[in-house]
Amino acid sequence: MAINRRLTTDADFQEAMERQLRLRVFKNEHIVDSGGVILRFDDNTVVIQSSVSDLAYHSRQGCEFFELKRRT
Repeated sequence: MAINRRLTTDADFQEAMERQLRLRVFKNEHIVDSGGVILRFDDNTVVIQSSVSDLAYHSRQGCEFFELKRRT
């Protein structure tokens, strides 16, 4: 079972990037990306890498970002 924590602040995104936490990204209540890690972010965009050659650019205002934690 997984626990989701919403990322909202710059500190949340920075922690997720530093710890290379896996994410789920929702847009219009649908999953648009899952399992990637944050490469970089700014006030408008979050760049997520899911595999070696798979980069996705998501609008920070248009999407919801959740850290995916595994329950132990």
